[in-house]
Amino acid sequence: MKLQYKLMLLICSLLFIVIVAIGAISQIMQARALKEQIGLRALNVAVTVASIPEIKNAFSQREPWTVIQPIAEKVRLRTGAEFVVVGNREGIRYSHPIFERIGKEMVGGDNHPVLAGQSIISEAEGSMGRSLRGKAPILDDDGNVIGIVSVGFLIRNIENEAIYSLHRLILFGTAMLVLGISGAILIAYNVKRSIFGLEPTEISRLYQEKFAILESIREGIIAVNTKGTITLANQTAVKLLGLAEGTDITGKSIADFIPTSRMLEVTQSGKAEFDQELVLGDNVVVVNRLPIYDHKSRIIGAVSSFRSKSELYRLTEEVTQVRKYAEALRAQTHEFSNKLYMISGLIQLESYQEALDVITQESNVQQNLIQFIMKEIPDPMIGGLLIGKFNRAQELKVNLIIDRESSLRDVPKGLDRNAMVTIIGNLLDNAMDAVLETDHLEKVVTIFFTDLGDDLIIEVGDNGKGIREEAADKIFELGYSTKNGLDRGFGLALLKKAVSQLQGYVTFSRNTLGTGTLFTVVIPKHAGKEGDPKHAG
Repeated sequence: MKLQYKLMLLICSLLFIVIVAIGAISQIMQARALKEQIGLRALNVAVTVASIPEIKNAFSQREPWTVIQPIAEKVRLRTGAEFVVVGNREGIRYSHPIFERIGKEMVGGDNHPVLAGQSIISEAEGSMGRSLRGKAPILDDDGNVIGIVSVGFLIRNIENEAIYSLHRLILFGTAMLVLGISGAILIAYNVKRSIFGLEPTEISRLYQEKFAILESIREGIIAVNTKGTITLANQTAVKLLGLAEGTDITGKSIADFIPTSRMLEVTQSGKAEFDQELVLGDNVVVVNRLPIYDHKSRIIGAVSSFRSKSELYRLTEEVTQVRKYAEALRAQTHEFSNKLYMISGLIQLESYQEALDVITQESNVQQNLIQFIMKEIPDPMIGGLLIGKFNRAQELKVNLIIDRESSLRDVPKGLDRNAMVTIIGNLLDNAMDAVLETDHLEKVVTIFFTDLGDDLIIEVGDNGKGIREEAADKIFELGYSTKNGLDRGFGLALLKKAVSQLQGYVTFSRNTLGTGTLFTVVIPKHAGKEGDPKHAG
């Protein structure tokens, strides 16, 4: 059964039960109250009649009914009672609605308490049927009981009044039930409309899908309502905010985590904002903010997606590295083409020895480099990076010297290779940029690495201009650069972040040659072992 019909059935059933229960209780209470009210009225009338002086005096006359009957009938008609009967101590009637019954004995058998001087309310079967009676004694001047007054209302008339009241109650209850059913239909319709006609199972499935989608997105997602209260946040957002994994920030104010957030401005203006920069702790993120509308096109909140700018830059850098590798290969192809032309010319000039010397020299350089890297750097990613950077240096006319005493054989399997590539690649790029800005005839970049001991050590030096003292404290800040041009100030920041991820540290100093800079990176080997699945658990 659909949710809409379930709601209607539930509301209507509850409403029917409540109306019936209240109606039944009301009817019982009303019938009881009606009976008590009529009984008290009968008693009050009986007491009043018993205190009439004419009736008391009539008891001393020879034919008391001649006085009592007219008075009793007058009272009966005015009060609406079924009968007003006056009798003596022996129960002989002096008045009755049916004149022929005067002089006969009163029926019901409930006169004993009255003869003892009590006023009572009783229910008994009389000559006119079952009735509710009020009885009072008639007292003489000395306080002696000389007669009885009995005022009664027929039970069937009281029941008819109760039935009439029940009919009105049923009509009222029916009207309330119809109104309730209409309200139930309206509520069910509005609920269905609010949840876009979805069933609970569909809503549950959509929630699970939404949760899976949010957690699979690499961007941070945060949604707030119009008061700035966080209504949704995925774990990527929690991580970018610098909080512990699994922290639940829903229900808290966005200002507690991002004081400079503009999400409330978006909820007020209704204008989306795209590709805005925002500082979150040590991260610079790119933010998109969009207002959220309900089915009536009213703004009910805003959603923000953001991603680390350094991560975006890293992805861009990886693409750039691939492009640089391709350019280096093209440059190398051109370089070898020129050398092949030169060798061809030497052969045509019959300068065979010179041609052999050129071939041997080129072969030795490439073979020695490849053999060294294959022997000392078995990791293909790091080795491929060094070969690519070497070719790139040759194209830029930079003398890249790889210290032949270097070795990176003992690199833990669990060590993040992407982080290592980021560290070495940015160190070499930074060094080559530094020497290209100088006027030195010989532009030299050196690299040394070793895996001896408990740490991996990487040293990259250059003979550039060096780092000014006033810039020494800022070079690792994101976006800071001493070079001109766009997209600067990311390399060393990414380097610092990658080193921190590997639990290492980086230092720099003036080169031993007196010019340039020497960067030293130290990475503990246990950083890789802790991340190695073999050591997990």
